[in-house]
Amino acid sequence: MAYSLDFGALAEYAPIFAKGVAVTSELTLVGGVLGVGLGILCAWVRTDGPKALRPIVSLYVEVIRNTPFLIQLFFIFFGLPSIGVSLTEMQAAILAMVVNLGAYAAEIIRAGIEATPRGQFEAGASLAMTRLQIFRNVVLVPALQRIWPALSSQIIIVMFGSAVCSQIAVEDITFAANFIQSRNFRAFEAYIVATVLYLILALILRQIMRSLGTIIFPRRRVVR
Repeated sequence: MAYSLDFGALAEYAPIFAKGVAVTSELTLVGGVLGVGLGILCAWVRTDGPKALRPIVSLYVEVIRNTPFLIQLFFIFFGLPSIGVSLTEMQAAILAMVVNLGAYAAEIIRAGIEATPRGQFEAGASLAMTRLQIFRNVVLVPALQRIWPALSSQIIIVMFGSAVCSQIAVEDITFAANFIQSRNFRAFEAYIVATVLYLILALILRQIMRSLGTIIFPRRRVVR
């Protein structure tokens, strides 16, 4: 007997999907902002920061970029309590996303910084700026302008990666789809809806990042 799609069977679960969208959006917003902030800090350390911190930051970047996000999530949620650090599901998910995005963003931003002409550093120094002032006022904005499309794409990838947070019972879109199909056995329909929701969120996030880029860098339109 041929399988017949019945999306009407999901209607009563619409609030669960709506909550999943809200949770995924929250994870992406908080994880994205804090992750990029961490990436900027790490990029500064690796390019012009204290030399004593560079090996530590380099180790952090290499470990995170060469291990699965799911393992990082499990380490934070299941491992940290063994040393007395207990986190809720959302706290663990956000921390894992920040740590993960921070490492990738650090390398992306570092590439933008290293593409900055040395003359800009020298110009800042000639104005008696400190190294931190030069980084903040002369180097960082042009560097972000160069790598904004790549950074935007990385944030979207992290949003997709948040799907694994359902493994620790974070009630995101994937959790909603898993829960619904376990109740009505309409797995095909549930995961089609989840796929469409992720697609819509990705398109919205891409547009937000594009619009944000035109605001931050008004002299050059950022396209993707």
